[in-house]
Amino acid sequence: MSINIGVIMDPISSVNYKKDSTMEMLWRAADRGWSIQYMEMGDLYLEDGHPRATMRPLTVKRDPDDFYQLGAAADKSLTSLDVILMRKDPPFDMEYIYVTYMLERAELENVLIINKPASLRDCNEKIFTAWFPELTPPTLITRNSEQIKSFIATHGDTIIKPLDGMGGTSIFRLTAQDPNINVVLEHMTEHDTRFAMIQTFLPEIVNGDKRILMINGKPADFVLARIPKEGETRGNLAAGGTGVGEPISESDRKIANTVGPELTKRGIIFAGLDVIGDRITEINVTSPTCMRELNDQFGCDIAGDLLNEIEGLLN
Repeated sequence: MSINIGVIMDPISSVNYKKDSTMEMLWRAADRGWSIQYMEMGDLYLEDGHPRATMRPLTVKRDPDDFYQLGAAADKSLTSLDVILMRKDPPFDMEYIYVTYMLERAELENVLIINKPASLRDCNEKIFTAWFPELTPPTLITRNSEQIKSFIATHGDTIIKPLDGMGGTSIFRLTAQDPNINVVLEHMTEHDTRFAMIQTFLPEIVNGDKRILMINGKPADFVLARIPKEGETRGNLAAGGTGVGEPISESDRKIANTVGPELTKRGIIFAGLDVIGDRITEINVTSPTCMRELNDQFGCDIAGDLLNEIEGLLN
């Protein structure tokens, strides 16, 4: 099946060749003979309501010294594409939101967007867990420092994180006795003007912050447990965690089967659930990773499974 696929991503020159999941998707697409068009967010624009972009044909290779080649730029309609992968990493700021509106215009003209633009806006990766309170640890989302202090006093050991971060950035572990609690809350809430998420600390983090990859509401057969390095409470690979693959457990599958139908209903075709113990802490919908690590450890083809799903949706 001949498919013209577009990808919106951070500059390809800056990706981590060994770990980048977007590259895995693009390699698999190239293996199938799909033509690939490369875009960065600043390449998109609307003209009289019609979505367009400066696109460059992209050739990808599995060669760390020469893994991509970009062709000549051309101004084209987004409707010239069959499917677009929105793989721009957070921060999830207003520029990101503006691009989702442009992609929504393309979606209205029958271009498949992975993931659905309206759901990228609606499903904040932290707040979206509120749709599944029975699966989450005790959680508070507020910008009121006194409410946060009360939550910490009640629950003791807690984690506080920003709503728009990724990779473990600006995540703090706090107790009521922490001498830095006031300055941390000033930083996290910007003096009660910015919302943050506070959750109880889950000691099961020593066994890993598990990433469950979801394709159209169904989990992959393997998960990546991201084990914190010594002295850390964050398992994120970007924060120095070690990724250890393992078969999906019955507990993880139960969580995935609960969340999956809601993802499908919202047009979230590719997502990553973050699970500690038997509690879900985040639902990643912007640019989930960990595909490469699982493929390397188990010889599976999660990117291929995603492309199979895309082919089915296009038929």
